[in-house]
Amino acid sequence: MKIALMDSGIGLLPAAAAVRRLRPDADLLLSNDPDGMPWGPRTPEDLTQRALAVALAAAEHRPQALIVACNTASVHALPALRAALEPDIAVIGTVPAIKPAAAGGGKVAIWATPATTGSAYQRGLIRDFADGAEVTEVPCPGLADAVEHADPEAVDRAVAAAAALTPRDVRAVVLGCTHYELVEARILAALEARRAPGLPPLVFHGSADAVAAQALRRVGAEPAPDADPTGGLSVLLSGRPGPLPAAAFGYAEARLLGTAAPAH
Repeated sequence: MKIALMDSGIGLLPAAAAVRRLRPDADLLLSNDPDGMPWGPRTPEDLTQRALAVALAAAEHRPQALIVACNTASVHALPALRAALEPDIAVIGTVPAIKPAAAGGGKVAIWATPATTGSAYQRGLIRDFADGAEVTEVPCPGLADAVEHADPEAVDRAVAAAAALTPRDVRAVVLGCTHYELVEARILAALEARRAPGLPPLVFHGSADAVAAQALRRVGAEPAPDADPTGGLSVLLSGRPGPLPAAAFGYAEARLLGTAAPAH
């Protein structure tokens, strides 16, 4: 079994690690776009073309499924990717976990990139799935780039700025950018330091576990976390075989995946 994941950069690491934990025997192919990153500032049309190129490069290696491990690409490019690849390859998008976050009631914050915050797409998800919960949209300028470059000082500055915009009594936080899951502990620490006393612990909602489970369902595979760890890892950099960037190994998710072999 081979599962491909795509993103402009290392935001695909949380979902890749989630797949690895569910199926240690699955081969993983990580297809990203260092030549075209970041995708967020691009026009929807330009982003779609970049995403298609990255997806088609992955498709040449015949995975059974492709996880679009990028919220922005899922917003703008998912229909084009599905038209190009399905039904031969199952395409799984990444959607902010607004519905499960709202299910517990109370106040919910959605941390997302400035391009996604306030977008018609995100507002539509809130309208359709927030189920009456009080939702605050929190833009996080610079956070994804700081995570991409494993710059802890820049991460802390961006997290502090976003935390200052987050209500002190929020009950749940939706991480609406896949990069943010790599620094969840830093986000939690910043928010807990500002929380009103006496409140229950914050609940975080990322997307990695959900998309990993959906990818297995789409290919008709069951989770087998105790399977032999025989799964390989390969990486495409704007279509070229290569290694994970050095910055990726600042995160436990990349260290879990191990060293990439040539794509095949």
